[in-house]
Parts: sequence; C-alpha cells; structure tokens
Amino acid sequence: MCPCCLFYVRMGEIEKDIHKPAWWQPGLIMFVRLSVWIGVPVVGASFLGQWLDRQYNTEPWMFIGTVGVAFVISMVGLVVETTKEYKKIEKQNDTKKQENNSK
Repeated sequence: MCPCCLFYVRMGEIEKDIHKPAWWQPGLIMFVRLSVWIGVPVVGASFLGQWLDRQYNTEPWMFIGTVGVAFVISMVGLVVETTKEYKKIEKQNDTKKQENNSK
C-alpha cells in the first residue's frame, strides 16, 4: 500500500475518533445535570421566598415553604434523572453481553 493510501486510511480512523465523546464527558454531563436539579430550584425558591416574605410580611414562613417545595422538586428531578441514567447503563451492559455471547 502506498504512503498516500495509508495516510487516508489513518485520517478516516481519526475522524471516527473525533466524533466519539471523550471518556470523561458522559460523567461530567451527568454531574452537571444532577447539580442543576439540586441548585436551581433551591436558589430560585430562596429568592422567591424572601421576596414573598417582604411583600406579605410573613417572615420566615414563605421562605421556609418555598424552600420545602423546592426540595421536593429537586428530589423528584434527581430520581427521574438517575433512573434514566441507570436504564442507559443497563442497556449498554445488555448490548455488551450480547456482543460477547455472539463471539
């Protein structure tokens, strides 16, 4: 095989590797998604609760109520996201087992 052909074959392999995500990306994406489910509702609820307390002079009850609701929303979101990820991992493991059994 000529050197030019080897170059093009190698470039094709590199292009395949470029479109494949790095080993650390899925874990980082999952970490960010779960962190957002924890942070955004609680931070938003704290600002909303403080504003409602100032508007209705109910300090600290609206704050406590909104943070409590945000906690429940965060927990539901975390359970849903982790269930999705668990199913993805199970599906990947099943396909790997099938590939190994077919060999």
